[in-house]
Amino acid sequence: MKNRKLKVLVIDDSALIRSLMKVIINREKDMECVGTAPDPLSAREMIMERNPDVLTLDVEMPGMGGLDFLERLMRWRPMPVLMISTLTEQGSDITLRALELGAVDFISKPKLGIADGMEKSAGEIAEKIRAVAQARVHKTTALATQENFSADVILPSVAGRYSSTEKLIVIGASTGGTQAIKEVLARLPADAPGVLVTQHMPEHFTKSFANRLDALCKISVREAAHNERVLPGHAYIAPGNSHLLLKRSGANYLVQLDPGPLVNRHRPSVDVLFRSAANVAGANATGIILTGMGKDGMQGLLEMKQAGSFTIAQDEATCVIFGMPKEAIAAGAACEVVPLQNIARRTMENLALTGAKTGRI
Repeated sequence: MKNRKLKVLVIDDSALIRSLMKVIINREKDMECVGTAPDPLSAREMIMERNPDVLTLDVEMPGMGGLDFLERLMRWRPMPVLMISTLTEQGSDITLRALELGAVDFISKPKLGIADGMEKSAGEIAEKIRAVAQARVHKTTALATQENFSADVILPSVAGRYSSTEKLIVIGASTGGTQAIKEVLARLPADAPGVLVTQHMPEHFTKSFANRLDALCKISVREAAHNERVLPGHAYIAPGNSHLLLKRSGANYLVQLDPGPLVNRHRPSVDVLFRSAANVAGANATGIILTGMGKDGMQGLLEMKQAGSFTIAQDEATCVIFGMPKEAIAAGAACEVVPLQNIARRTMENLALTGAKTGRI
């Protein structure tokens, strides 16, 4: 990769989008557009002939079966795929399904002013293509049978300097995180501590993401709402374009949403969530940093560890992008480095060992 340009193939039914993507890609020194195709059938031949490193795909092409193509591609020739998706409820559902089928990440297509909107997103598009090219593309597999962890065996903890002894879990992720979060949450028992989740994701997508998780998991999953109480057996997903924080009212944990400035170029930011957990819950919190590009969450996870929290970083072998966990590990922020499939188990084991109790005392 270092000695040659990244080869990118663009598939989109819009001639304008194909043209704009080609311009954006070709002006980057480290990548080139090796072809454009109006539909997956045309792209199949180009993939075999030109051997691209990255495929960009509009999965909402009328009559073209973008999702069917993606599913077959991941069986036939697994490769990094970046979706181009519209910011609509239907578009978010299709995009999340594409991520489940093996696509790595997505870029939102502007609804109005397409040329100007694509130009404004040019830097992000190039950055995501580079990140996607580095991704480990795993064949999609069915989720393993859920282990039957129960919090009934967990003993009360010794009260510390915090006014609540209620336990909770906070999770942060970026690229590849939708599948990683699903893997963790689906393995948690129905009586797990409350969970707060920040996934780098734009508006319109987080509600669909929460709904899909809710249908799969034993715990209840919803998009977070401002000032709602954090309850055991529930997970709260940060809405796109709002930071998610933990706050306290008496002995209760509450959700706080903040439309403040970008942190580490993100809103929601993992660092913001983790720092609030360090400040409000301290040793009563478990912090988990999952696959993702960049270093968002590294500082916050370190602050959680310094406050007495048990902290976990996903290991390199199971990450799609070993960026955020790598930075956290290098900073000494992780108590343990754990394969994705073992994170839920290790979290519950640690809660039991430390005498945790879900719910209020």
